Formats: sequence, structure tokens, C-alpha cells
Amino acid sequence: MISLVATPIAGVHVVQSEKAADARGYFTRLYCQKTFSAQKINFAPQQNSLSHNTRAGTLRGMHFQLKPNEEQKLVTCLRGKIYDVAIDLRKESPTYRKWFCAELGAENGLGLFIPKGCAHGFITLEDDTDVLYQIEGTYDPAAASGLRWNDPAFAVKWPCEPVVISDRDKGWPDYVG
Repeated sequence: MISLVATPIAGVHVVQSEKAADARGYFTRLYCQKTFSAQKINFAPQQNSLSHNTRAGTLRGMHFQLKPNEEQKLVTCLRGKIYDVAIDLRKESPTYRKWFCAELGAENGLGLFIPKGCAHGFITLEDDTDVLYQIEGTYDPAAASGLRWNDPAFAVKWPCEPVVISDRDKGWPDYVG
């Protein structure tokens, strides 16, 4: 069983998974279309992707797809722990330019649902961290975009400085919205 908890950012939800544990370990549901539909969230993942991160302090983000190729995603940390961030880039939204963070980890079983129009990124808090993305939409390299993780337009409060970050993610221009 899963439940969705609304956040201060319109459309961003923390996904709480209930673990059924016994002597073998545990079983948990990461996504349930019926639960999402009951909250009036239309989400039908079309691809699953895995991000393996070797070192704590690895930063990925802040990424989004330009219209009309926007993506929705459900992010779950399967191993290790991340500080996960969503930034609202929807100009018509009451939470435009606001951000929300959640610590996702294998132990807490939380996920973060990020709707279309939001940028997403994370920094790993432990070595050997695996992050599962369930994505609605098809990745289009021509529509791939991003903003700098430390862009002053958003002033995200990160828990640490990145140790590993791609040149592309370091080089995103200032957001002009």
C-alpha cells in the first residue's frame, strides 16, 4: 500500500510506501495507478531508468524537458540516501520559483513525484546510491534542459557541496524565467 502526501509545491507529492516485513525481508509497492488516480494524478510511466552513484556528494541536476516534451517522474532511492529537490518552473503556478526537498533512502522507503514543469535534481548522501526513475514521457535530447544547482534565483539550501558533478550540470546558465 502507498499513500501520497502533498507538499508546499503544487503537484509535487511525497510517496510513502508501506513495507510488509517478515523473516525473508520485506515487500513494498513503489507505484499504484489506483492510488494516483484517486488523487486526480494522471501518471502512466513509460520508462524506468536507474542512476548508480559511486560517491557521496554526487550531484545530478537540475534537469527538465522543454515543452512539448515535458516529463513527469516518480523518483525512489533503492540503495543509499539522497537529498532530492524539485523546483517549480510553471509561470502560472502559485508556487512558481519555489523549491521542495525530501530525503529519500532505502531505509525510509519514500519517493518523490515530480509533475511536468518542475526541474529535478539530487545530491547523494552516501556512497553507492541507486536511484530509480519511473518516467512518463519520452526523453528527447533536443528538449533536455536544466538550471544550475546553485542558481541564486532559487537559493536551494543543499546539505553539502558537490564532490562529483558533470561539466554540463556545472555550466547551466542563470535562470531568467
